[in-house]
Amino acid sequence: MSLESNEDSTVQPPISREQRWRMVLGSDAENSCGGLSGQLQGMDAALGALYEPEGANGLKRRGGRGGSAPNVARWLGDIRKYFPSSVVQVMQRDALQRLDLKQMLLEKEMLEGVQPDVHMVANLIALSSVIPANTKETARMVVRQVVDALMRKLEEPLRSAISGALDRARRNRRPRHSEIDWHRTIRANLRHWQPEYRTVVPQQLIGFGRKARRPQREVVLCIDQSGSMAASVVYSSIFGAVMASLPAVSTKLVVFDTAVVDMSDQLDDPVDLLFGVQLGGGTDIHRAVSYCQGLIREPHNAILVLISDLYEGGVETKLLARAQELVEAGVQFITLLALSDEGRPSYDKDLAAKLATLGVPSFACTPDAFPSLMAAAIRRDDINQWAAGQGLIASRGS
Repeated sequence: MSLESNEDSTVQPPISREQRWRMVLGSDAENSCGGLSGQLQGMDAALGALYEPEGANGLKRRGGRGGSAPNVARWLGDIRKYFPSSVVQVMQRDALQRLDLKQMLLEKEMLEGVQPDVHMVANLIALSSVIPANTKETARMVVRQVVDALMRKLEEPLRSAISGALDRARRNRRPRHSEIDWHRTIRANLRHWQPEYRTVVPQQLIGFGRKARRPQREVVLCIDQSGSMAASVVYSSIFGAVMASLPAVSTKLVVFDTAVVDMSDQLDDPVDLLFGVQLGGGTDIHRAVSYCQGLIREPHNAILVLISDLYEGGVETKLLARAQELVEAGVQFITLLALSDEGRPSYDKDLAAKLATLGVPSFACTPDAFPSLMAAAIRRDDINQWAAGQGLIASRGS
């Protein structure tokens, strides 16, 4: 973890090697490394409150909604003052785990002090059913900040990737005379230039793409809403909202645990969608996939993306039979073990391997790689080869 202070805080002299070790090792190292002064004392107190056994400044290792809540709010303000955003987010996540502060997210003053990030959104979603009425609007504002930031980052790459893939997919290779794109046709046939006749023989005619009268692709996002998939739910909701705004793509979004909920009619507002999700509970993947199969109208134009760690609580044999039906019908069926930046996920390797033998690849995917994945799926590229090219390891059958 970097100990550099936040860009907005007062500039301090460079931190010496001894001072760095003192802050890393905590107050027990004061005799060997020396004391701290000025802003370094504040930084050290913020670190000690979280990482030293008894905490500091009254921030004890306990949850609840008692008298410690104001100290927690002050601590949140301190870490925002002393550390850059990336470090603040790590410390907030550590606080939720080490100090059991989830209950305190129900406090309005605490929510106003947090640095919004995907993990904070996941916790607010998990607590949404018990957030007090006077805190709900603040919680929505925190979630909206994260959703808006992610939309700014991810919307344009996804739109560009999908639109480009759709344009190539509908390129007209057998145009009528009125549909011929002469500039592209001439460029594509320059190797057939006939100097004696001073002309080009157009062996391949290229036409303008015919205007789509209906969606060219059906995309169904089927999302496991168990607690371990929280970050994936956040990113999937945003990508689903972007795709739903593209007329050439018919997008459905389904979340599931042991029950299945179709959230497709809420894709116009990812924040409403997220607050409609209930994280936690069991998992019945077969029931969810069966429901999604019923949504598909044209299997050969359909892409089903199952986002799950594959720990099936339903009947595995029925899930495999359903997957085989979908693949044989022409559906492009892909499993994402995670859609997040959280590193290698835990998942059921045996079930992933069995799905792979049926032609359903399984791999984790980062949000930055998802637009490229959807473009490859629309073009009907080999997804295993695409994953290998991205440095992702896809589960393969034996």
